[in-house]
Amino acid sequence: MNYKRFIYYQGTIGMASSMIFPFYILLIRNVGDSYAQFGWAYGLFALTAALCYPLIGKYADQVGDKTLLFVYSWGMAILLLFFPLASEVWHVYILQVLMGMLGAVQKNSEKTVLARYVTKEMAGTQIGHYHVWTSVAAAVAIIATGYLVDFLTIASIFYVASVIFAWSGLMLMKLKSVEVS
Repeated sequence: MNYKRFIYYQGTIGMASSMIFPFYILLIRNVGDSYAQFGWAYGLFALTAALCYPLIGKYADQVGDKTLLFVYSWGMAILLLFFPLASEVWHVYILQVLMGMLGAVQKNSEKTVLARYVTKEMAGTQIGHYHVWTSVAAAVAIIATGYLVDFLTIASIFYVASVIFAWSGLMLMKLKSVEVS
């Protein structure tokens, strides 16, 4: 995968992630009874990710970036199908732990690909350009999802995001492994 395709891939998963995270609060509020439960859900996500980073980092160079990003895309595509089915707060907690694992895979892989592509002398400029495009994709997704939720249901955004994650996984299957230019 070349750098431009990596940015396109990251923009795609950024769109899918941005579709669910701002509106995810509404789902948790419908399932839980308090903001403390919301805090626990996000805390479990963050704690699980933190505990997974050392293991993921250990295997990142052995397994390869493309493989890990593939696991992330398809893992999220499958996992998001279960969110609309969550009817108890403990369901959300389990889903958050699994998302924490996958989030750690994505964040670690994103950083390793960037480290492989950017040149040391221009790292700030190149990473700045990278963040422009991934942030624009995320912003467009958040705005569009607001309209989508108005016309459909909160559950529908999880299904749409699942399809986008699956599509990103298909994009990865077609790409060669990371090539440093």
